[in-house]
Amino acid sequence: MSDIVPVPARRHDLDWIRVGAFMLLILYHVGMFYVPWDWHVKSGHEVEGLMPVMLLTNPWRLTLLFLVSGAATRFLADSLAARGSGAARLAGSRTWRLLPPLVFAMFVIVPPQSYYEIVEAVAVLAPQPDAYRNAFTADFWVRYATASGGWCGPDGCLITPTWNHMWFVAYLLVYSLLLAVILGVSGQRFRALGGLLERALSGWGLLIWPIVFLALLRFTLAPRFEITHALVDDWYNHAFSLAAFLFGFLSARSEGLRAGFIRLRWPALLLGLAAWAGWAAYVWTYRAEGAVAPDQLRAAMRVVYAVDQWAFIAAILGFGARWLNHGGPVLRYLSVGVFPFYIAHQTVTVVVGHHLAKLGLPVVAEAGLLIAATAAGCLVAYEVARRIGWLGLLLGVKPERRSMRGEVQAAKRPPLAA
Repeated sequence: MSDIVPVPARRHDLDWIRVGAFMLLILYHVGMFYVPWDWHVKSGHEVEGLMPVMLLTNPWRLTLLFLVSGAATRFLADSLAARGSGAARLAGSRTWRLLPPLVFAMFVIVPPQSYYEIVEAVAVLAPQPDAYRNAFTADFWVRYATASGGWCGPDGCLITPTWNHMWFVAYLLVYSLLLAVILGVSGQRFRALGGLLERALSGWGLLIWPIVFLALLRFTLAPRFEITHALVDDWYNHAFSLAAFLFGFLSARSEGLRAGFIRLRWPALLLGLAAWAGWAAYVWTYRAEGAVAPDQLRAAMRVVYAVDQWAFIAAILGFGARWLNHGGPVLRYLSVGVFPFYIAHQTVTVVVGHHLAKLGLPVVAEAGLLIAATAAGCLVAYEVARRIGWLGLLLGVKPERRSMRGEVQAAKRPPLAA
């Protein structure tokens, strides 16, 4: 039987991939509570052996999300164009969809993350009789919202208000508006670049050329621009994230590229696993503070990282296109729910994790409770958002509406709506 499956009218495979990528991101942030890397709050249990597992998704999970978001924007743009609406309507739609939850999160959802980060930092740097009520946390929200906190330590100052994990939404909004400008200027000419992309990435080029591009970024921009998530100075991050977003937009309707991903899925998976093993071994070997690898090895690892970053994405797109071409009630529920999950999850993890750490539980019990609490918090956020009408937009959910016959219907949305 042929591996090539015709492109369906709706890309359920990309819906499933988007849901899976967001779920991995949620688990990744739970993992950040335990690995030795810096994070907002930390467990009393440091699990160094979790690092290689975290590195399995670290190079590619958000790049994949930007790619799938680009594909979602393509379906939305085409749907609007079919109804006679132009780039301005696309810009308005994405702003209406992304800006309210971004602003709401920055001033309501995210502040507890900063609060508990300050509480834990104060406990180390300047212990107080009451960790939660002292000069550092007094009038917290006002100081947070007005950028007047003065929360500084040896490693710098906490700048507020901040978007923390919502940086992805901020970047997605900016990229969407930039794309709307491009479409407004060039229209169909830009969409036609998808055909050129398909020809350029034919055969093994679908694996080789994106890796070459990402490796060039590792050699040129990565050493000069650390990833900051601050938008204005994040040029290395912008280079590959915006490229992934535009690739998703241009490739979403390409049967040739979809077939190419299916054909190359097994080589891509094997290549990705080999690159992950090399990258994880490198990070593990030089994990000690102050450890510096030889220049030649560091250069080689830039290539290995690029291979890891693209090979896993190619494998996921290939296996998804081959096996995930079905919808159903679970996908309908999760494809809408995953956005409020994303908005709420990190705050739940930070708040619950901070208080769980004080109980002195075994690490397995603590981690299990933290995962369960994060999942429950995400579900509660989604279910609340579904029931509060237009206010649900603050948590990323469009309201339901009633048809003339009284049946409840979901507000129309394009495939893969973010």
